[in-house]
Amino acid sequence: MKIPLLDLKEQYAPLREQMHKALDKILESQHFIGGEDVDALEREIADYSGVSDAVGVSSGTDALLASLMALGVNRSPLDEGPSAEVIIPSYTFFATAGCVWRAGAKPVFVDIDPKTYNIDSSQIESKITERTKAIMPVHLYGQCADMGPILDIAKKYNLAVIEDGAQAIGASRNGVKVGGFGNCACLSFFPSKNLGGLGDGGMVITNDSALAEKLRQMRNHGMAPKYYHKFVGGNFRLDALQAAGLRVKLPHVDEWAHMRSNNAAFYNAAFADNPNIKIPYIDPANRSIYNQYIISVPNRDGLLEHLRNNGIGCEIYYPLPLHLQECFAPLGYRRGDFPNSEYAAEHTLALPIYPELTREQLDYVAKRVNEFA
Repeated sequence: MKIPLLDLKEQYAPLREQMHKALDKILESQHFIGGEDVDALEREIADYSGVSDAVGVSSGTDALLASLMALGVNRSPLDEGPSAEVIIPSYTFFATAGCVWRAGAKPVFVDIDPKTYNIDSSQIESKITERTKAIMPVHLYGQCADMGPILDIAKKYNLAVIEDGAQAIGASRNGVKVGGFGNCACLSFFPSKNLGGLGDGGMVITNDSALAEKLRQMRNHGMAPKYYHKFVGGNFRLDALQAAGLRVKLPHVDEWAHMRSNNAAFYNAAFADNPNIKIPYIDPANRSIYNQYIISVPNRDGLLEHLRNNGIGCEIYYPLPLHLQECFAPLGYRRGDFPNSEYAAEHTLALPIYPELTREQLDYVAKRVNEFA
């Protein structure tokens, strides 16, 4: 049996006619930048997320960069003295740290909670200096970070909070969805996400209308009105084709998350009696959307090879923590600085969790995992 890590063709099949209709409308209009579909998608995602404003951008990465710039965390060529600092987890996708660096700020790493893989909020306050400008928690794998302590610290030290929600649209903590905690949250519509586009796309969601308006200018080179620039922005615009495709998918997001949750429950039961498999821990306050289903095993690389030899798609998220990446060597971190991040990088593996998995496929994956572990 061949089971991919993700099968987008299964998702696309029932949406084919509606998707073609939406895209044909854009093609006939020949209006590809901005327009009514972008405006409508922004309203719909703001309503879905329970926030006042949403600003479509070109990718989840650009959402992070634009947010840093709009909140004044970036460094201009005229700035003097030490750069600003942004506190982030040491274990996540590279864009979180890369955008801080690109904005001219210094990423300051914090270890993760070994159960949820999210930033360990108890370690944040000790990292704060007079140069700290923001905290960027990541809602990793579709589960919210522990936002209460983070918001308390941010209020105490007057820091911005930028939620990296690239993997977590619709996830919630104590009934509050991603985007309802910090100054803003950044979403990604990369095709593999729960709400995936037809290529790259992203969005910043916020309850701060003034920040949203600045982001709308920021995504268009800081321009308002045309050819007049109050500040330097970038080309961070969301294409109309992406917006049209995402609008077709958005009504299905909760159903897909529910199906992923059911698949996760199946795996949890299948692995319950295997002491060598650590299943995902979901904080009782959280509703996870299971963007990934992550297990931890003693011999991760052996299991990876075993599953691939048996036709099962799987992936390592992520094989090297950020503090050990070569590009961040000038920051001076060393192996052993963040043991939980390093352990996760060496022991975790993502299994297929996409909504359309059949019972037969789930059985096959579980059997192959159990027989090795």
